[in-house]
Amino acid sequence: MVLERSAGVAALVALVLAVTALVLVLPRGRAPAQADYTAAQRADAKTQACASASLVRNAVMLNTNRALPENAGVVGTLASAANARIALFNGGQYLLARLDPATPPDLAASIRDFGNALMDVGAAAIAETPNTDPKQAQRLSKADELSKHIVELCK
Repeated sequence: MVLERSAGVAALVALVLAVTALVLVLPRGRAPAQADYTAAQRADAKTQACASASLVRNAVMLNTNRALPENAGVVGTLASAANARIALFNGGQYLLARLDPATPPDLAASIRDFGNALMDVGAAAIAETPNTDPKQAQRLSKADELSKHIVELCK
């Protein structure tokens, strides 16, 4: 009986400690991290984010719209498709990896969404989902809309 009571008390103490630890690690309505950056840091981050987005947009455009020569054959066609998929998937990863925490929040969110959208399109393309597939067409449309929005934010 004493052993059961001790186990119950120990379980209760463990529960209280776990809840306390959880409460201590939860955010407490702190000011956004943007307040920690100077105007120059934010401007530099925006410039870099816009340059990265432009680079990726260009790579995707070039590699997904490349005209094949007549003698490309199966290997040439597969190589071109592989480059397009690499541009999509790696372009998305590049955007996410290069995003500076000082980037203005609206631009950062759009670039994160665009990077993820590109990876979604690329993953579906790797699975040989045709662009005519309704879900893939929706992914492509979303990526295009995000790209245009980023261009506007970067003006």
